Amino acid sequence: MGKLAFARARTLRDVVLILVGATCMHLASNFLGFLPEQFTGDIIVSTHINQHGDPMQALDEHPLVAARPPAVKIPKLNPDAPPKQHAVQPLTFPSSADLSFYLPETTIDAHAPGWTVFRNLYMSNGTLFIVSSQPPSSFPHINLITSTGLAALNTPENIAARIPTAEDMDFITPQQALDRWGPVQPQTRNRVWTVAGNTWLINDPSQFLDHYYHFCAELLVGAWAFWSGAHDAGIDSSSPDVTTAPPVHRAIFAHAEASGWRDRPGFNSWFFRAAFPSLSVEVQQDWQDRIASTAAPGKLSRAWHFERVLFADRSAAFRGEVCGAVNQRTAAEAYHHMQRAGNLTKWWWEPVRRSVLRFGGVTDKDLDIPVLAEAEAMSRVAPKPGDVAVNGQRRQKVVVTYISRQGARRHLIDEDHAALVVALDEMCALGGWELNVVQAEKLSKEEQVTLMARTTILLGVHGNGLTHLILLPPTPISTVIEIFYPGGFAHDYEWTTRAMGMKHFAVRNDTWASHPRTPVVAYPEGFQGTQIPVHAPTIVKIIEDRVAGKLPNSEFLARVERMPPDARP
Repeated sequence: MGKLAFARARTLRDVVLILVGATCMHLASNFLGFLPEQFTGDIIVSTHINQHGDPMQALDEHPLVAARPPAVKIPKLNPDAPPKQHAVQPLTFPSSADLSFYLPETTIDAHAPGWTVFRNLYMSNGTLFIVSSQPPSSFPHINLITSTGLAALNTPENIAARIPTAEDMDFITPQQALDRWGPVQPQTRNRVWTVAGNTWLINDPSQFLDHYYHFCAELLVGAWAFWSGAHDAGIDSSSPDVTTAPPVHRAIFAHAEASGWRDRPGFNSWFFRAAFPSLSVEVQQDWQDRIASTAAPGKLSRAWHFERVLFADRSAAFRGEVCGAVNQRTAAEAYHHMQRAGNLTKWWWEPVRRSVLRFGGVTDKDLDIPVLAEAEAMSRVAPKPGDVAVNGQRRQKVVVTYISRQGARRHLIDEDHAALVVALDEMCALGGWELNVVQAEKLSKEEQVTLMARTTILLGVHGNGLTHLILLPPTPISTVIEIFYPGGFAHDYEWTTRAMGMKHFAVRNDTWASHPRTPVVAYPEGFQGTQIPVHAPTIVKIIEDRVAGKLPNSEFLARVERMPPDARP
C-alpha cells in the first residue's frame, strides 16, 4: 500500500515537471524567438501581419488590440558600430491603402473648372492637401478647383473674398506629409485615417443648393456627367439603366446645414435618395467635426485621407470659359469637358433618370419608350391617331404637359393662360394626343414623376416646374417650350434641355428662338411678374411642326436667315 502511494506521488511530480518544462520552452520560443541549438546572437521578433486581408478593415478598429507592423529583425545593439544601410524594397498595396506606414500620393483622374476627380486627397484642420512629389505647377491652379465656399455676390469685394488661399487647398511633398502626420515614435502608425470608398465633396454654399433646379438639374447633372465621364462609364444600349460607373458612397456638403441642401417642396432629398439609394450624407456640422478632430497641436495633428473624391465648387466653375462666359451653368463645364473627350454615351443620364422613375412607381412597361430611336426627324409614314412613327417602325404616344403657374408669383396673363389651354385642347383632340394641364404643387411626387415619364412635349412659364425636364424620355420629339416675358431670357432650362438631348424653344409672346440662335440673357422689368403674355397659336404651331419633324436645326437656321433682320429672334 505504501509503495503504491509512493509510485503515484512520483508520477504526479513527474507530470508537473514535464508541464513546467514545456511551458518554459513555449515561452522561450515565442518571446525570445530561439531554440538553444539555433541561437545566433540575434533576437528574432515575429510580428508578421497579413497585408492581403480585408483592405477596408482599419488597423485600429479595436483600440485595445494593437496592430502589428511587418516582420522586423532586430539585431543586438552595439553603440560603436556604424549604422547599417538597408535597401528599400518596393511595396504593393491593396486598393484601399494601408496608411500605417505609407501615404499614397494625390493624383487627378479628370479636371474641368469647378470639377475635379481626385485619388488620395487629404484634409487636416480644414485645409485640403494635395500630397505629391510633383511640383504644384503640374496640377491645375487652385482657383479652378476650389474657393473659400462663401455665397456669391456680384461685387468686387465678394469676388475677391471667394478666391482660395493655401488655407483652403495646399500642396505638400510626401516627406512634408510625414513630418505633419507621421509616427511620433518609431514603429508606430501614421496619424492619417482613411475615409474609404467614393465621396462627392460639394464645396458650395446653401445659396443655390436649396433650389430644385440648381440642385438636381445643375449640380447633380454636372456631377453625374463628370463622374461617369471620368471613369469612361459604359451603358448597355439594350438596358440604358445599367452603368459601369463606380458607386457613390457618400456626399459631403461642407458649407450647408441639414436644411441647406433641401428645397421646400422636398424634391432635392427625394430625388437624391432615389437616384443613389445607398448614399450617405454629411453636412456642415459633420465637416466641422472632421476639422476639429484633426486640429490637435504640433506633433499630434491628424489628417483624413479620402480614397477617391469628386470635388465640386460653384465659384471655380464660374472661372471657366463655358460657364463664366457663355451660359452661366456650372454643369456645362463638366458636361462639355466630357463630351469633347468622347467619354459620354448618348444615354449617359438614363441610369439616374430611370432610378428616380422606378423609385416613384413607374413600371418597366412605362419606361419602354423608344429611347433607342436614332432619327432626329420623324418618318414620313402616316401615324395612327395619337401616335407618331419613329424610324418608320415603332410608334410613340404624343403626350403634351402644360405646367401652369397661375397660382405662383410669376405667371401668364389670366386671359392668355385661358386661351392657351383652349388652343392646346383643340390641337390634342384633333391629333388624338394626350393633354395634361397641371399645377405641380397639387400633385404628389409620385404623380409628378409618373406623368413626366410619359411626357414628350413639356411647356410652361420660366420656373422651377420645368426642372422636371430631366425626367422626360429622350425620344426624337422630346421638346421643352419655355415662355418668357418679352425681352427676357435665361439659359437655365435651355442648356439643360439640350444636355438631355432634347429640343428647346424660347417663346416670347408671338416669337420664338432655339439653339444656336438663342437670345441674349436678360431680366427686364416684368420678368418675374404676373403679366407675362403668350400668343397661343405660336405655341400650337411649334408643337405641330415639331411632331411632324419640320423643325430640325438646319431648317430652323434657314428660316431665320429668310426673316427680315428686325424680325429675327
